[in-house]
Amino acid sequence: MSWPSWLPLRADLQNLSPYGAPQIDGVIHLNTNENPFPLPTEVAAAITSRISEVAKSLNRYPDRDAMALRTKLARYINGLSHTSFTCDDIWAANGSNEILQTLLLACGGSASLVLGFTPSYSVHPLIAQITGTPWIQGNRTEDFELDVESAITKIRETSPKLVFVTTPNNPTGNLIPLSHLRKLAESAAAESALLIIDEAYQEFSTEDSAVTLISEFANVVVTRTMSKAFAFAGARVGYLIARPELVHAMLIVRLPYHLSAITQAAAEVALEHQEQLQAEVQLLISERERVVAGLLKAGLRTIPSSANFLLFTGFPQSSADLWQRFLDRGVLIRDVGLAGYLRVTIGSPEENDQFLAVLEEIAA
Repeated sequence: MSWPSWLPLRADLQNLSPYGAPQIDGVIHLNTNENPFPLPTEVAAAITSRISEVAKSLNRYPDRDAMALRTKLARYINGLSHTSFTCDDIWAANGSNEILQTLLLACGGSASLVLGFTPSYSVHPLIAQITGTPWIQGNRTEDFELDVESAITKIRETSPKLVFVTTPNNPTGNLIPLSHLRKLAESAAAESALLIIDEAYQEFSTEDSAVTLISEFANVVVTRTMSKAFAFAGARVGYLIARPELVHAMLIVRLPYHLSAITQAAAEVALEHQEQLQAEVQLLISERERVVAGLLKAGLRTIPSSANFLLFTGFPQSSADLWQRFLDRGVLIRDVGLAGYLRVTIGSPEENDQFLAVLEEIAA
């Protein structure tokens, strides 16, 4: 847009657009990688009950360091990965995007370089620009894999202070083996760089989490979210796992009382009911394979996915045209800006049925 002369918006931000996806009523939403299942009634009631208690003291600021929540997050990670983290190794914020921004506020800036490998999560370079941190773009292969040796060469050539990798990758869905992450951690450490591993979709993967590398590599930082596997996108809770020194650095730049008492309480209850909230993860994985089969039947090709979405290609029309054809039939999917590719979130069985029915109609 054209900015008015009286608005002193930074020159490097004037050509940017706000991050976001289309929000359209009256259609099936398979475009933002949300968990399609509502919270179980029992869990929703428990959250409501806890919040009603918290509401009595909303005249007071929340625990600014969210100690109870961080302790429960540490227990959750330890249960998944057989680790021994404590609250000192965890930091929580309003979604993983605030975690990423806080990291770059603390460790980025004009004197630091941040390296990422695209296509990947588009918020990474956006936050780098917003925080005034120069972004260096590395590339993935034609099949969107991360060539670890090429990545190591790029790290050595550019000497960044932060290296971003996403696994399972968004928007492609493929993962980076833990053995490759170990090599990247070694290479980044040689340059005194942090390796920031974005694991927003880890619960949908069978690969061991990179949190198991933190005891060996002080420079490894893993970011996670409760939005996907916990069906908790509306609550906005993200967190990182790292050495305590890195967590302490977050305290310097975090906004005072950045995580509300209501958010903390809701997230604590969700973690207390993690088995119920994650009961549909295996169903979503099974549905993912069913949607893959439907796409293949339609003559299309998918990128192997370890997340709750699929990137597919092989259609004769443009991405924008096929996206519109789905929307015209009541199904909203995502054009991620990769020519010849579209992304679909794995929905409920009923939503996937409708996606596949529209696909069959369009492909006929």
